[in-house]
Formats: sequence, C-alpha cells, structure tokens
Amino acid sequence: KRVYFVSKSEVARWPGIGFLAQLTGTVFISRDPRAAREQKAVFEERLLLGHKLLFFPEGTSTDGMRVLPFKSTLFEAFFAEGLREVLWVQPVSLVYEADAREEPRFYGWWGEMEFGPHLMKVLAVRRNGAVRVVYHAPLKVSDHPSRKALAKAAEEAVRGGMPEARRLRD
Repeated sequence: KRVYFVSKSEVARWPGIGFLAQLTGTVFISRDPRAAREQKAVFEERLLLGHKLLFFPEGTSTDGMRVLPFKSTLFEAFFAEGLREVLWVQPVSLVYEADAREEPRFYGWWGEMEFGPHLMKVLAVRRNGAVRVVYHAPLKVSDHPSRKALAKAAEEAVRGGMPEARRLRD
C-alpha cells in the first residue's frame, strides 16, 4: 500500500536519506510543542486527501529491546470533523532480531549514536538477523473517547506483539 512516513523535520537535511525522504512524500514535523496546531492541520489535510500516514508514536528511536510510552499528540488529528467516524489506526509491532553472534541490541539506534557509522555497521554484517512484522487488529478511532485513549490502546497492542522479555515499561 502507498503510505507516507512521518519524520522529524531534521531528517529532511540528512545527506542522502533526506533527499529520498522528500522524494517519497515524507511528512516532516517539528517536535516543538508550539507547532502542535500546525502539525495537526498538516495531518488532517493529508488524511482528508486519503493518505495513509505511518509514524512511530514513541517519538524517538530505541535499542529495540522495549516499547516506550506512546506520545498522543499526533493522534489528535484523527479526531477531526469528517475523520473520526471513518478512520482506523493499524498498530504494528516491529521485532528486530539480531543474528545469535551479535548483541541483541545490534539493530537498535538510540541516544547519542551517530547514524552514519551505525548504518555502515549494520550494512556490513555478514550474517543478517531478521525483522518480524506483527499486524494487530485495527482500532476504529470513534471507539475511543480521546487521543490519549487511542494512543494507549495502540501502545498496548504494539507492546503485546513484542517478545515477553521486551514488554517491560520504562
């Protein structure tokens, strides 16, 4: 399916990746709370056009060993007039599994890690691990009273798709 990634605005300036992200129609958002109203309007516009938006509601990357609490701000656009009754949210768990000879957090990218060297390390490994994609039951937006309730339901579904050892909350 045609989906549009949602990414922090800084990615647009990254060499190579920024160009590709722009080329594919990525929605770039500012993580400044003062821009929340503008971000909501951009989301609503894209959703009203029928675009499917893919975003990571944790708001940051991790070591891949846990699911962080979801931030609910971007869920607000789903409750707009004309969208709330027709939209569904598809929670998806991504489980990265490193080759047995690598550290379990091998694919994770977090904290102050430099992206370029990390990407090169991942691309250079001789034996690849795997990524398991788990699609959960879609959530009808109108079945949830608020963005926070919808975000919580999506977080619980995603957390449930992780191996038991990775279901811990931070």
